[in-house]
Amino acid sequence: MKLYIDGDAFPNLLKPIVYRAIKRLELLTYVVANKKISIGEKSSYIEYIIVEQGADEADNYIVDIVNEGDLVITADIPLADRIIDKKAHALDHRGELYTKDNIKSFLRMRDLMAELRESGELIKGPAPFGAKDASSFANALNRFLTKYNR
Repeated sequence: MKLYIDGDAFPNLLKPIVYRAIKRLELLTYVVANKKISIGEKSSYIEYIIVEQGADEADNYIVDIVNEGDLVITADIPLADRIIDKKAHALDHRGELYTKDNIKSFLRMRDLMAELRESGELIKGPAPFGAKDASSFANALNRFLTKYNR
């Protein structure tokens, strides 16, 4: 199993959590973004890939190279849907594991919220990312890696 990180908008609080998991498990990891980012010290297990500027360039790159059984960390629900179609796994920044059973519900909710915003409705976005979210993510990542990383 390989790990892919959608690096655009990857929360700083998650970087040490993911870095420790990569180091501990010697997990081959690709951080894909449209600008230079770092998730920790230099490691032979981490490759940083910078893609062209553009809304979906990092997403398209990840979809092109991900394989069945790999894990992608992303908060991008349409990307997660594409990953699941390739029989890979997707985990969001708050610890939600997207699956074939729940991804369509997440897409519908995302589309509904976009429609409401476009119609002028005042809708709050998600709460600011904090320590509780990082803890939920760490627990979900640990559960996933324990179950799937052999």
